[in-house]
Amino acid sequence: MKLRKIVLAAVAAGLLTAIAGCKEKAPDQIRIAMVVKNLGNGFFDAAHTGAKDAAKELKNVEIIYTGPTTPSAEGQIEIINSLISQKVNAIVISANDPNALVPITKKAMARGIKVISFDSGLAQEGRLMQLNPSNAELIGEKQIQMASDAIGGQGEIAILSASAQATNQNIWIGVMKKTLEKPEYAKMKLVATVYGDDQSDKSYREAIGLLRSNPHLKAIIAPTTVGINAASKAVVDEHLVGKVFVTGLGLPSEMAGHVKSGAVREFAIWNPIDLGYAATYAAYDFVKNQPTARPGGSISAGRMGSIAIDDKGEGAMAPPFTYDRGNVDKFAKIF
Repeated sequence: MKLRKIVLAAVAAGLLTAIAGCKEKAPDQIRIAMVVKNLGNGFFDAAHTGAKDAAKELKNVEIIYTGPTTPSAEGQIEIINSLISQKVNAIVISANDPNALVPITKKAMARGIKVISFDSGLAQEGRLMQLNPSNAELIGEKQIQMASDAIGGQGEIAILSASAQATNQNIWIGVMKKTLEKPEYAKMKLVATVYGDDQSDKSYREAIGLLRSNPHLKAIIAPTTVGINAASKAVVDEHLVGKVFVTGLGLPSEMAGHVKSGAVREFAIWNPIDLGYAATYAAYDFVKNQPTARPGGSISAGRMGSIAIDDKGEGAMAPPFTYDRGNVDKFAKIF
């Protein structure tokens, strides 16, 4: 009887060893943290949907979706510190400040965490790759062209941006100013640039301020989904529909009503679902140490195809798409 117990114990131990061995051979779960500018932002909620789509396709990926309640570098630094402690495999971040986050992201990379920025980029030394939703030149030029079309190519315009430190916003504004120097826009004049910090209430107050301080204003360009929504509401509330037009970058689900009210003639945006999807694939390639995942190489982004990475470690997706009365309802059902 004693011998039988010993034999059974040995068999059980062998089974446990075999099971443990099987577990070791199973693919490790890759945890990718998506750190957004702030929670409760429809653009990033859509990007999260894309990230989850990519995770399903890649099968062994877990998405951790997080961000501060208000858009600040301090909030993101605190979150990244926590993610370092959790030993995630990769961090995909839309940065509230390109430089302030660099020390903490360098710390993450020193611990073996792959850091990718998307949408609003980190300084080059703070990440392995920056995934731009589109080409900065195309984005900036597109917004000036839409404003020009709305006001007949002449009149005063203003810009309502996110925060003064937002990398992508500042690049696009620079392109817009350069575009205004072209002969075809000679009759348009930029009279003010203000910042709503991607907060609805502050953006609304800034838009009201623009309208009241500039009685000859013809258009407000808001290269931010929060800002364009707030500016459109301000134009309606100030009874200036048809006199002042709003354009910029917005979400169809949030902008459909403003298009129908006449406050917005047309606006543009890339697909944030595709952006979150591609950023997740990029992070996966870096975690897997794919030989092409490097400056001068490329990443494989599933249904988005191959995305080239330039010598500065930046890649770009597609030109922004225009939405107007003819198509906004269709896309509003998607994002």
